[in-house]
Amino acid sequence: MNKAMTANNTAPDTILPVAEESSNPQSSAGKQVAHFLDSVNNGDDNRNFTFEEEKRVLRRIDLRVLPLLLGAYFFQQLDKSCLSYVSIFGLVEDTHLVGQQYSWLGSILYLAQLAMQPLAAVLLVKAPTGKVIGTAVFLWGSALTITAACTEFKSLLAMRFILGAFESMIAPSCIAVTQMWWRRSEQTLRAALWNGMNGLTFIIGSLFTYGLGHIQSDTLYSYQIIFMFCGLLTVVYSAFVLLLMPDSPMEAKCLSDREKFIAVQRLRANQMGIVSRQWRWDHVWETFYDLKTWSWFFLIIAISIPSGGISSFGSLIVKSFGYTSFQSILFNLPFGAIQIVAIIGGGWVATRFKTKGLVIVFFAILPAIGTIIMLVTPRDNKGVLLFGYYLVSTMAAITPLIYTWEAQNTAGDTKRKCTSGVVLVGMCTGNVIGPQLYSPSQAPEYRPGLIANLIMFVVVAIFAILMDLYLVFLNKKHSRQREALGKSAVVIDESMMTKNKIETNKAVELEDVNEIRDQSVTDNGFSDMTDLRNEDFIYVY
Repeated sequence: MNKAMTANNTAPDTILPVAEESSNPQSSAGKQVAHFLDSVNNGDDNRNFTFEEEKRVLRRIDLRVLPLLLGAYFFQQLDKSCLSYVSIFGLVEDTHLVGQQYSWLGSILYLAQLAMQPLAAVLLVKAPTGKVIGTAVFLWGSALTITAACTEFKSLLAMRFILGAFESMIAPSCIAVTQMWWRRSEQTLRAALWNGMNGLTFIIGSLFTYGLGHIQSDTLYSYQIIFMFCGLLTVVYSAFVLLLMPDSPMEAKCLSDREKFIAVQRLRANQMGIVSRQWRWDHVWETFYDLKTWSWFFLIIAISIPSGGISSFGSLIVKSFGYTSFQSILFNLPFGAIQIVAIIGGGWVATRFKTKGLVIVFFAILPAIGTIIMLVTPRDNKGVLLFGYYLVSTMAAITPLIYTWEAQNTAGDTKRKCTSGVVLVGMCTGNVIGPQLYSPSQAPEYRPGLIANLIMFVVVAIFAILMDLYLVFLNKKHSRQREALGKSAVVIDESMMTKNKIETNKAVELEDVNEIRDQSVTDNGFSDMTDLRNEDFIYVY
């Protein structure tokens, strides 16, 4: 039994076109790709690597890239959520907000993110990803720090827009990095981890706010102290991202040449291509006529509407149960802990049972039940109301599942970035709408906002089921295309293998995959083909 994994199984002429596409005299990444493909085509003995070598490389990636990604997403969530934390410390009164002005402070951030998504997509294709993330962290941290100087609605609105514009880079960057470094079987759990920072933010942010809210100052309001502290902390963290975050596996100074080679070759089975730094308009057009794109779009809108409302009004809702400001902050700690468990647990279940649609349906039912509890329970029953509120927090598991579902089912470098951009436009749209469905005047019941949330949870469940059925249809279509080209109609999806085994009729060791793959057909793993055009692409549910 051969215990070495062959990095390339195709004839040289099947991958030379990729080198031509990827080479770009202006691009460091293009040169790295060309050098990498040359080494493959020239028959370098280093093409072979063992499963143990791959595990070591994966461990290095997890220890270097993942913590930086987690930190960046944590600070993005912390900084944008500061508005909710300070809302119960007199922000509305101190800045003389009236009517829907507080709601607009929540919505404007996502309007800015929505407007910036096209630029984010272009930057992520053409610019070094690590530098993009580090710069964005520095700029939004600076924006939050400056927000501390704002004492009335217009200036707050302007700075919240600027904050959102810079934060628009982080979600698409996290998706792009996840696609760039990990196999499809590994992506769901990694995406769950960085999305889990939402829950950690509730815990750490609440503790920060609880402590900083006790500071008495004759010159600064409580909200100004909190904005300055979180903003400056973010600016400090940006230095670590700029110094340590690699731009791509081929440009990672923290990896040796052989480790770079393994880091790239292990992604061949994804059938998604690799970073090209070339903008392709044919990928753009396909993004917009692909039915999947719009399915992801409406699915993310449906979950982002309740998420945006709870994000902005969560603390006020808890306070409406009859708790004090400081009690409301402390009761956000379990809310964050439940989010972490739901997000990571949902990612684990989806990975273990290879299904996202059904997991999304389950996590849409739980917050729907919680919403009903908050709608029908009398206001003097604090414990039951709080239990319903905590059930609503489990909706946090849905967004990362949608992110990875979209990412795992989209191929082609430009199309991946554009599809992520469309999905994030949907996320921003939902988060713009969400806070507008609530108003301080609805207190204490907040019935209009909660009823709208309940409707959206039902819509999420319906869309998830329909999406599952459509992906089954696409897999059958690709199977027929492979058969028409003389290939095997049934293929093994190596990208979804766990560790050293794949599941077919019985366990087959990963190192033996080369013995069961058809050596005579073209391998499209590193070609910059879209998923719809690559008949070897297998959609995952």
